[in-house]
Amino acid sequence: MMKKLTVYAKRRNVKKTKEPVAKIVSSRGNPSFVVQQHAARSMHYDLRLEVDGVMKSWAIPKGPSLNPKDKRLAVLTDDHPLSYKNFEGIIPKGEYGAGAVIVWDRGKYKNIKMNKQGRPLTMKGAFRLGTIEVILKGKKLKGAFALVRMSGKNWLLIKMDDEQADRRKNIVKSESHSVKSGKKIHEL
Repeated sequence: MMKKLTVYAKRRNVKKTKEPVAKIVSSRGNPSFVVQQHAARSMHYDLRLEVDGVMKSWAIPKGPSLNPKDKRLAVLTDDHPLSYKNFEGIIPKGEYGAGAVIVWDRGKYKNIKMNKQGRPLTMKGAFRLGTIEVILKGKKLKGAFALVRMSGKNWLLIKMDDEQADRRKNIVKSESHSVKSGKKIHEL
């Protein structure tokens, strides 16, 4: 099972970075999600969904959108430990992902993807199928979102058309602070 975090562990030197160590943890209750704004080589947002003791992760260059017409590129990255959902700080220069990280949003989520017979799919099954549908219950992101695999590691993040959809609000610009510290990324 540790295999899930092998890539994460190889890319980090725990003596140089304050990022959490690679550890798979079972959790109870509704699974969590986090969106971290990350000022690495280029600014992006990392969406992480708790699945089977780790955080499945996608890098979203433009950040999430509340507009169902927007299809945001979401590149699948390595799994992260559950404790990463609380990480906020600076990854030192010379380390993998060097740069500032804030907890832009976080909360719980519910898997809503159904199979052809109308029964709920597991997150593992939805991931294999290449279509993940969830309801996010965060401070900023609420309502239904879909992740749809295009090819390889490239997916699309799409806000599903529901009562939380907003075709006018640019949530990345209007809500630029951390839900953990209240800081903006340049204030770390």
